[in-house]
Amino acid sequence: MADLYQRVLLLKRTPVFSSVATEDLRVIAQELVEEVYFAGEQIFLVDEPADRFYLIEEGLVGIHLNNQGGEKKYINQLGPGDCFGEMALFDELPRSASADAVVDAKLLSLEKEKLLVILRYYPALGLGIIRALSARVRRCTQQLAQFTSDKPD
Repeated sequence: MADLYQRVLLLKRTPVFSSVATEDLRVIAQELVEEVYFAGEQIFLVDEPADRFYLIEEGLVGIHLNNQGGEKKYINQLGPGDCFGEMALFDELPRSASADAVVDAKLLSLEKEKLLVILRYYPALGLGIIRALSARVRRCTQQLAQFTSDKPD
């Protein structure tokens, strides 16, 4: 029971689920599956089909576009409380990036089919996910604007 309580608290602290009622979060917490990845281990590759999303309980995950081997340049690093991999669950497209454990990481995953069933019964979850994705797009737009304004003409 303490494990379920901890998972609900973790979900409540994430941008995706922060506006969702605690009782609704219990449903998701019960469906989460623990996965462990060691430093340097691949979680998924760009262009792979998406079958689940992840919530970081412990550790650090790096997101990158390089699937050819060699040095990886992370475009983002995520830590405890961050979610990733949820975009491809909704747009039905393959993964847009690759993800690796930068250090040992304990993740909680939720399968696509389970998430879609839950969303039918708890639409507030969908709104939380939309808000989080919108915030991510805004951050990317701001970073792109800053990057392009920093370049000399």
